[in-house]
Amino acid sequence: MLRKLFPFFIVAAVWGLLIWAISIAFNSKKISYTKPVAAINTKPAWPKTIADITPPDGYKTIQYDKGSFANYLQNLSLKKDKTVYLFNGEKKKNQTAQFAVINMSVGKENLQQCADAVMRLRAEYWWSRGALNLISFTDNNGKKYRVPQNATRPQFDRYLSNVFGMCGSYSLAKELKPIGINEMECGDVLIRGGFPGHAVIVVQMAEHQLTHKKMYMVAQSYMPAQDIHVLNNPLQPGSPWYQLDDTATIIYTPQYWFKKWELKRF
Repeated sequence: MLRKLFPFFIVAAVWGLLIWAISIAFNSKKISYTKPVAAINTKPAWPKTIADITPPDGYKTIQYDKGSFANYLQNLSLKKDKTVYLFNGEKKKNQTAQFAVINMSVGKENLQQCADAVMRLRAEYWWSRGALNLISFTDNNGKKYRVPQNATRPQFDRYLSNVFGMCGSYSLAKELKPIGINEMECGDVLIRGGFPGHAVIVVQMAEHQLTHKKMYMVAQSYMPAQDIHVLNNPLQPGSPWYQLDDTATIIYTPQYWFKKWELKRF
């Protein structure tokens, strides 16, 4: 009986070997022609402007009219390097306060400090609009400082240095108008006038699409004079966003704190 079945075993074995060989050849050919899948880059791109900083989930940045001071602040360009440098080129000792650094010169003198940075941004805005007649700051004695009409950029820079030397948080706090915390808009200033005092400026806002709660970002310079930088929220490590909360009396920033009634507007 086995002898009669032997030829069938031979044929089955041959067919099995043939099918196995074809399968190996087919799979080898398939693998050799499979294109490699490109790696997916999940690292988010570094923001080029303040407007590129992503708000928290559920929030959308508030769009302000083109040409407004708020829109100017939203579109300030950021440095690729988030290191804060002092006026003398040295690195600031505390490098944990900032989320990003605004791409704007600090100068080579120890002048552009806290309130000076706020005045610088306001003056740069009017300069960009060609409205030199609207640039004016007042010192502690009530003297007004205005830009010479048709001023060149070097003349404008000298004007700013003069303002930084003669005006500060005390004089600026008197110039600005107090507003309620719930009225906050981009361009408003948290400021405490003093010797020294401090000031930070709201540079971005976002609103929740369902609850309509708001969040904001602030920027500062500090002492000694240093790059203007977007601040981290010390209560939310790694985030530059602050919750607008009218029930909280104190607003904490990495190097200073303010009371909610110290919010003012140009």
